[in-house]
Amino acid sequence: MSSLWTLLRPLMVSIAVFSFAINLLFLAPAFFSLQVFDRVISTSSRETLLVLLLGTGIALFILMLLDYVRTRLQNLLGTLLDEQLSPPVVHAIVERAARAPGSTRTEGIRDVAALRAMFSANALIALFDAPWVVVYVAVIWVFHPFLGLGAMLASTVMVILAWLNDRLSSRLLEQLQKEGRRASQYVENSLRNAEILQALGMTQRLLGRWRRLQNQIGIAQHRVGRRTVAFLALTKFARQAIQILMLALGAWLVITQQASPGIMIATSILLGKALQPVEQLVGSWRVLVEARAAYRRLAELSKDFASDEPRLALPRPQGHIAAENVSFRPAGMETPVLSNVGFQLAPGEALAILGPSAAGKSTLARLITGVWIPSAGRVRLDGADLAHWPRAALGPHIGYVPQDVELFDGTVAENIARLDEVDSKAVVDAAMRAHAHELILTLPQGYDTPVGEHGSRLSPGQRQRIAFARAVYGNPQLVVLDEPNSNLDAAGEAALAAAMGGLRKAGVTTVVVTHRPSLIAHVDKIMVLGAGRIQQFGPASEVLREMQRQAQAMADRKAA
Repeated sequence: MSSLWTLLRPLMVSIAVFSFAINLLFLAPAFFSLQVFDRVISTSSRETLLVLLLGTGIALFILMLLDYVRTRLQNLLGTLLDEQLSPPVVHAIVERAARAPGSTRTEGIRDVAALRAMFSANALIALFDAPWVVVYVAVIWVFHPFLGLGAMLASTVMVILAWLNDRLSSRLLEQLQKEGRRASQYVENSLRNAEILQALGMTQRLLGRWRRLQNQIGIAQHRVGRRTVAFLALTKFARQAIQILMLALGAWLVITQQASPGIMIATSILLGKALQPVEQLVGSWRVLVEARAAYRRLAELSKDFASDEPRLALPRPQGHIAAENVSFRPAGMETPVLSNVGFQLAPGEALAILGPSAAGKSTLARLITGVWIPSAGRVRLDGADLAHWPRAALGPHIGYVPQDVELFDGTVAENIARLDEVDSKAVVDAAMRAHAHELILTLPQGYDTPVGEHGSRLSPGQRQRIAFARAVYGNPQLVVLDEPNSNLDAAGEAALAAAMGGLRKAGVTTVVVTHRPSLIAHVDKIMVLGAGRIQQFGPASEVLREMQRQAQAMADRKAA
């Protein structure tokens, strides 16, 4: 965020300079009125009127140009903020979502939009114009101390109203934002299980829960709206009343011959300009509060922004994996999912991870890919800590098929190409390595078949095989497969086994989480996990013999 402000500061300074010149030129109409009433009318001088008219016209023309340029700079500021913030915010959101899939949040994107709205709205200009209240009051004080005192009291009243608006509305507005995000996230998360809702007749109950959330939002909106409208009305009333009172005060001074009619009119014009930004701030308070809350969240999110410091590019990995006393405990849990896991795989070796449910198999797979970072210990690829590899540099060298396969909206070819520009030869090569080429050709449009949102147009087995082709795209040196055959039929499982055999012959380091014997036949080593710890680890033949011996011993005990 500090680098962002460094980038935006020159534009902010430019807007401040333009605001200085614009507000200075806004004195011209007041002085024009002063001179017309006090000199032109009393002397009936046409020449003086023409000169004053010409000078004021030039000042207003320059003011118009400066205001136009300031507005363009303001829009540029919002665009630049969006362009600079959006990429790191999206990267940080993806990284957080990958580490905690159940807590996917998109507030960061909306926060960038809220911040841009503030920088592109009148609220920013009002912030730059507000300090000029002091200058306008000082000029009025020069006209007459009584008028200056009245202007100072009027400005104080308007500032107090703005402060009260902040004190009474900001907390309610932030609560409203929170409830709104909660309701929208509840619906988004529930719609992912639309099939279950429809099949089990749960839609009405979902609607009931959503209505309760909406009722809470409605109550908060009513309170915020009522208070905002009240303050806006009160501010407008105060401004009009203040101007009338100041005009009456000026008229009294004119009657008592303590001031001229020109001073009375000029004071009225200056006071209206002085109070205008304060009134705009009150009217734009919701935008300011939302932007302030968005900035706080973005500042917190910025802790996950990738460092801008250049890193030395590491060579293509050979595939040597080493886990050094790795432990992992999810946030909010006291019991670790993995404890002191340590092993090594030489380049080209294949490992099968076995174990009962909740043994930590999928967690270990995510740690090996570097998607998750260990709570303790390290996972190294060719000696380098995975946590220190830039993801953009490491990603092409890794293939990964998660337990819950997700495809992206696009064609089969675009998904295999990892959303990069489609290289037809590389896509077909990856599909053939995954033994999915024939399957893809049977689809309605072959490689150009749209998969739909989340791959909804394909069967679970088809999604799994296309995901495997995506995993081997670009010839990665490390491939991690988490239950890659959970939705495959006999033909698909045979194709997967053949593809794993091909990876083994090609010297690709492979890690597979599985329970199927057909895949175990294509590995060099087997790891058995239980309660987050390694129960057995070694060459596949030795571990299998030990597992068979233990199974036989257990059967003998049951028989006895």
